[in-house]
Amino acid sequence: MIMRSRIPSVMPCDQVDIAWETTLTPKVVTRTVHEILQISGASYVYSFFRHMSYQRSSWLCSAISRKYGPTCLRYYSQNTSTTPRAKAQSKIAHIDAQRQVSPALVDSFHRRHDYLRISLTERCNLRCFYCMPSEGVELSPANHILTDDEIIRLANLFVRSGVTKIRLTGGEPTVRKGLDGIIRRLNELRPLGLQSIGMTTNGIALHRRLPLYIENGLTHLNLSLDTLDPFKFEIMTRRPGHDAVLRSLSAALHSQGLRSVKLNVVVVKGLNDSEVLDFVELTADKNISVRFIEFMPFTGNKWDKAKMVPSSQLLDIISRKYPSITRAPDELNDTARSWKIPGHAGSLGFISSMSDHFCSSCNRLRLTADGQIKVCLFDAKEVSLRDEMRRGASDGELLNVIGRAVQGKQEKHAGMEDIDVITNRPMILIGGIQPRKSRVRSLPCLPAQHYLVDGTPLLPHVHRRWSSSSSQSDLHLTHIGSDGRPCMVDVGNKEATRRSATASGRIYIPRSAYDLITGSDNANFTDEMIQKARSKGDVMTVAQLAAIMGCKRTSDLIPLCHPLQISNVSVTLTPERRVRPVSQPGDEGALEYSIKCTATVTCEGKTGVEMEALTAVSVGLLTVWDMLKAVAGKEMKIGEIMVAHKTGGKSGDFTRGP
Repeated sequence: MIMRSRIPSVMPCDQVDIAWETTLTPKVVTRTVHEILQISGASYVYSFFRHMSYQRSSWLCSAISRKYGPTCLRYYSQNTSTTPRAKAQSKIAHIDAQRQVSPALVDSFHRRHDYLRISLTERCNLRCFYCMPSEGVELSPANHILTDDEIIRLANLFVRSGVTKIRLTGGEPTVRKGLDGIIRRLNELRPLGLQSIGMTTNGIALHRRLPLYIENGLTHLNLSLDTLDPFKFEIMTRRPGHDAVLRSLSAALHSQGLRSVKLNVVVVKGLNDSEVLDFVELTADKNISVRFIEFMPFTGNKWDKAKMVPSSQLLDIISRKYPSITRAPDELNDTARSWKIPGHAGSLGFISSMSDHFCSSCNRLRLTADGQIKVCLFDAKEVSLRDEMRRGASDGELLNVIGRAVQGKQEKHAGMEDIDVITNRPMILIGGIQPRKSRVRSLPCLPAQHYLVDGTPLLPHVHRRWSSSSSQSDLHLTHIGSDGRPCMVDVGNKEATRRSATASGRIYIPRSAYDLITGSDNANFTDEMIQKARSKGDVMTVAQLAAIMGCKRTSDLIPLCHPLQISNVSVTLTPERRVRPVSQPGDEGALEYSIKCTATVTCEGKTGVEMEALTAVSVGLLTVWDMLKAVAGKEMKIGEIMVAHKTGGKSGDFTRGP
C-alpha cells in the first residue's frame, strides 16, 4: 500500500502528473488521487500507466472516474510500443475516462457503445434498390411502431447510461409526423450528457423544414445522394426528386447551426462508379465530407460481389487525379477513413464495411422503428424493448435487457459472402418482416430544367413517369433488374408455344368524317375538302396496312420487347354508330361516331404477343387520325385501347369481360 509519506510533495497548482506502476490496485490508485487533489488543490491529475495493457489501464481509470467523477482525471497510457494501434488504444482509453458508461453498454470485447441510431419509421418516399427489395416490403402495423413518448423514454435511458450521440434514421425520418418535436425533446437531454443529434435523410422533403430542425437542436446532417445524373437518380431510387435533394444540400451548406454536413454515396460498379471524381469535385469549394460507401448485402437487394467496388480501388482512381491527397485524422470510432486534398474546402471518406471492416472500434447500437434493439447491422438477432416497455418494465429492467443484448454482440460480422441476407431485415426496415410485392403507379411529370448547388450547374433534369409502391398484390416490374436498371426479360429457358392476343381501340370522329368514310350521301364537304381528305388514299385500307406494318416493328418501337416470328396478323377497322352514354340532360338519344380497330396476332414463341396486338391497334388508329386531320383534326379522340383476349403462356388464357 502506498502511504501518505510516499505521495510526491507538490505545491498548489492546476494539475499534477504522476506515473503509476502496473501492480497497483484501483483502491490504492483512487485513494492516492484523492489525497493528491486534497494536498495540491489541482483540478486534474494526469496519469501515466507504464507498460500496462489498454484493458487494465482503462479499467483502473474507470474505477477512479466512478469514485471521483470523470472531470477530476485525465489520463493516457504510456506503452513501450508507439505503433498506430497503441496510440489509437491510448486515445480511446483517454476518451473513455472522460465519460462514464454503464456496464450494460460495454460488450464482452470491452467496446463501449455511446452512439445510438434510432429509426423513426419504416416508410420512405424513395425506393432505392440497394435498400428496399424490388417487390417492396411489408410494413409493420401502426401500433407496433414506437410512439414519441416511447422513443424519448428509451433515449433518456440510453443517455443516462452513457450515450453521447444520437442519430435519427428511417426509412426516411422526415416522413415521420412530429419530427421537429422529437428533435426538441431529444435536445432536452443535453444536461444528461447528450452531445449531438444527427439525422440521415434522402433530402426529398428537407429543405423547407431544415431551419426548424436546426433551431430545435439538430447538429449533424448526412444526406444520401448516389448520383449527380437525374436520370440515374430515378433508376436507382425508382422515384423522381433529384432537384429536391440538391435544394436540401444547398440549404444545409448555408445553415450556420450545423456542425457538419456529409454526403453519403453508395457506389455500385457499372452504375455510378464513373461519377466518383465528379463527387470529389464537390469538395473543392464546399465544406462537405463526401463519403463513398461500399455496396452492402441486405435481404432482397440481390447483392453481388461483382457489383461492389472496394474502397481501395476508389482511392486509387482519386489518387491518380489528385496525387497530393493525404490521410486526414479520423473522428474517434468513425466508420469512415478520412482523406483530404490540399486546397479543397471539404474532405473525403471511405466506409469499407465489406473489404476492410471496422468492427473492433464499433460503438453503435440501433433501435428499429418497431422497438427492437439491434447490436450489429449485419446480425439478424434482435430483442424487443417495445414489448418490455408495454409490459410495464422499469428502466432498470430495460437496462438489463439492453445489457444482455450488448453482451451477445460478436467480435466482428461475417465475411461479405457469408452475411445473413435470409433472416436479417432489408435495409429499409433495419429489421424484417416478410417482403411484399409492389405495383406501378404514375407520378406527375414536371418540366425539365437545370439545377444548381451553390450556383454550380449540374446535369439537366430528365423526368420519367414510373415508380413502385407497396401493395399486397403479386405484381413486380419484370423489366427492372436487381440493380434498378431497365433490362429485357430472360426467356432463354422457356419453351416455344402457340400464343395469340387480340386488342382493340376506337377513334371517335364527328358525323361529317363518318359520312365521308362510309360514302354517305349526307357528307357535306366541298369538292376541295373531299379531294384533300382522300389525297392519301382510302382511309380504311391505308390504316389496315399501317397497323400490320406497325405490329411487325414492335420490337423496334418498344425498346425492351423481344423480336418475334409472327405467324399471322389480322386487322379490321369497322365504322360504328351508336347511342352515346347520357352525360347531362338533353343528351338522350344523341349519337356518337367512331371507328373500331381490332387486331389479332399469333405466333409460335417464348413470350406473348400482347404488345404486338396493342401496337397494331395504336398505329392503325393514329393512321386514321392522320388521314382525317384535314377535315376533323380538332374533334377526334383516340381511346379504349386494351387487350381483349389472349391465349398461351404461363399466366394462361384471358378474356376481358364486357
